[in-house]
Amino acid sequence: MDNRPIGFFDSGLGGLTCIPNLMKMLPKERIIYFGDTARTPYGSKAASTIRSFSSQIADFLVNQGVKMIVIACNTVSATCLSELQKRYPDVPVVGIIQPAAEKIARTCSIMNKIGIIGTKVTIQSGQYKELVHHINDELDIYETPCPAFVPLIEEGIIQNDIMDLTIKYYMDDFILENRLDTVVLGCTHYPLIRSNIKRLYPALRIINPSEEIVHSVKRILSEKDMLAEQPDFENVFYASDLSENFVNMIERIFHNEEIKVKFKNLELEEVGEKR
Repeated sequence: MDNRPIGFFDSGLGGLTCIPNLMKMLPKERIIYFGDTARTPYGSKAASTIRSFSSQIADFLVNQGVKMIVIACNTVSATCLSELQKRYPDVPVVGIIQPAAEKIARTCSIMNKIGIIGTKVTIQSGQYKELVHHINDELDIYETPCPAFVPLIEEGIIQNDIMDLTIKYYMDDFILENRLDTVVLGCTHYPLIRSNIKRLYPALRIINPSEEIVHSVKRILSEKDMLAEQPDFENVFYASDLSENFVNMIERIFHNEEIKVKFKNLELEEVGEKR
């Protein structure tokens, strides 16, 4: 038994899409979430910058006494996972790409045409293709970056013509030219436009890594006897820029679920950045 919180972090609000899945599967767990909304998006930044930001945030979470760190960001998982695991040998650090790659390899066949959409850094890393092919090298995988999605989602521009046109701009030719039947949402922001994608391309099967990572969290906590047994708690959601969009998106993601939440703005100096 371990009633310490689980630490989640993302470049912004996208990682919040993992939380409802965790609450359904592990309702007794307490969460500390950090969204780096002041410095988002990460997907077009240099890898060295992403590593610096991620180490600052992970240090902050460890200082809050978390029992596990969940990298709820494909970009950070693609660039920093092994480094953060070495930095905190006594704290399990879980990335989001491996569980999704296992789901792809387990549920797809050589008959499928699989597309990965993500940030520039995630796609350039080739992590999805590499990890999937390590398990099943016969699968056909195609990748394309969609860099405008995250800024639009962070601004709450979702259910409107602007987002639909942006989706079609990136995905129409990508789907047609590669004859895709499956698309992987290779960014935790993208589940927030899943309904748009499904409406525009109803025949597509969609794989959501934000759902898959929770299975890895449960497995690791179970193996280490670290599952919580204390259901009375308060979840804390930090943001480096606690904007109205961030709060509104939390309400959008959690709908009518009854959860105890505290919002806190965290100055960048508090996560190690000197202005």
